[in-house]
Amino acid sequence: MSKEVEMKSVDEKKKEEKKDQKKDGKNEKKDDKSKDKKDSKDKKEKEKEAEKPKPLTPLQEIKLNITLIERSVVTLEPRFTHRVLRTFTTLKKKLTPEILRESINAVYVKDNLIKQTLLSYLPPPPPPPPKEEPAAMEVDTAVPAATEAKPETKAETKSETKADSKTEAKPTETTPAPPPTDPLPESEVYFRLLLIHWLLTSPESHPKALELVHDTITKIQTWNRRSMDSLAARVYFVLSRVYELLPTVELSEIRPLLLRSQRTASLRHDAESLAAVIVLLLRNYLHYNLYSQADKFVAKVTFPESAGNPQLARWLYYTGRIKAVQLSYTDAHETLQQAIRRAPAATTAPGFWQAVHKFFIVVELLMGEIPDRKTFRHPVLEKAMKSYFEIVNAVRTGSLSQFQASLNAHADQFTEDRTYSLILRLRQNVIKTGIRQLSLAYSRISLRDICVKLHLDSEEDAEYIVGKAIRDGVIEGRVVHEKGWMECGGGKDGYGVEVSEAFGKRISFCLELHNESVKAMRYPLNAHRKELDAAEGAREREKELAKEIADGKNLDGDDESMGDF
Repeated sequence: MSKEVEMKSVDEKKKEEKKDQKKDGKNEKKDDKSKDKKDSKDKKEKEKEAEKPKPLTPLQEIKLNITLIERSVVTLEPRFTHRVLRTFTTLKKKLTPEILRESINAVYVKDNLIKQTLLSYLPPPPPPPPKEEPAAMEVDTAVPAATEAKPETKAETKSETKADSKTEAKPTETTPAPPPTDPLPESEVYFRLLLIHWLLTSPESHPKALELVHDTITKIQTWNRRSMDSLAARVYFVLSRVYELLPTVELSEIRPLLLRSQRTASLRHDAESLAAVIVLLLRNYLHYNLYSQADKFVAKVTFPESAGNPQLARWLYYTGRIKAVQLSYTDAHETLQQAIRRAPAATTAPGFWQAVHKFFIVVELLMGEIPDRKTFRHPVLEKAMKSYFEIVNAVRTGSLSQFQASLNAHADQFTEDRTYSLILRLRQNVIKTGIRQLSLAYSRISLRDICVKLHLDSEEDAEYIVGKAIRDGVIEGRVVHEKGWMECGGGKDGYGVEVSEAFGKRISFCLELHNESVKAMRYPLNAHRKELDAAEGAREREKELAKEIADGKNLDGDDESMGDF
């Protein structure tokens, strides 16, 4: 028995060992699979990193842009030039004199007048560093050179003579390289734009930029090439920018040039240059607060429909400003809203985004509406709109003291933003809001208390403002001049003359709408004939039915005469 027990225990141990081995094998397989998965993931990540293209250097980017411009000219496709201009904002930040010089030398292989003029606007290259003379080598003179040299064998001399004879017998055959062609005028204008933007980086080189941009405009006007329209529009924009940055010249000096360019662009059907020049003229007028001239210019000019979204957004922004100054707040609100929708993203054009929103919020306040709080939480607008947020709070609460304090605190910013005159108009809105709150809180209040609460100058001003608010329908009440107080009207009941008049207006409106809808209904031609035919058919059917009924009665009479079965 003891042997049998020992044998069973041995068998159980062997079975347990086999189970353990199987488990270990499975675990090893799982580990191998997990390792394989990790290795495959690492390989995929490495392949993705290898597939990612390296960013181009500024020199390579300029060469690529030149090829795209030439392709646009050859294929008559302006989209390639637009693609080049879209990368202009990022490329101009990387420009240096060395990059510009290398790119000009790489594109203009021949030494000609264009290359010399472009290089003349760059500073001279630094002189090369002096070459250091190599130190004399130490030679070991203990062993003579003759003993070190090995004697040449006859086979080596024969092979050398044969190779020399073969090379002398076969002349070198080289195909002549084609002569390099000169770049197109569009490439020259592109290089001039790059140079102008680089010259605008330092105030010392602004006069050179002014000279270069005038020379570029004269060349563009003499060439008169349709493939240069988008580049010409960019040159006009740079011209206005140079005059804004130069303190020695006035921005109004380029107005005659812009007017001539606008006339020539409209005659040549150059839509891109025309849109750019119109926007620059409006900017020029509004810079000197010439709103009447700008309004006349807008009335006489037709903005091209094929202009891009950036130019259209600028056009809507400037026209919205003009309408806001002219007290047409609803039109200004619509145009500014369209400008916000047409504008580029907030991250690409934060300055324009902030400028449009400043005027939009002020116009919205002048319309009697309170802007949404979400606009002030936008990351691009949060810091720039802090002062306007204080004005909005003052208008919302009707606190004239808070409004005046925020206006005095941020007057410099408002004048810089050209919104100071519009914000001054909000004083009446603040007073109206305060009077509305007082009318809801008091059934009777003296004019002296109104002056104290709204920080007005005198009781006469308070009486005038309250009377105007009552006339405009802001509040309901009346001013008792003899006793010097304002009686606020209580809540209306559902009866009275005013209620019947309101119901009469609604009923008349519904009747007019019904009459106009009936007049506007369209009837098909000769529809009455169908109705007549249908009526005649109905009459005939009625006659047939009458005949059938009469025949049926006759038959019934015959049956009754026969009697019952």
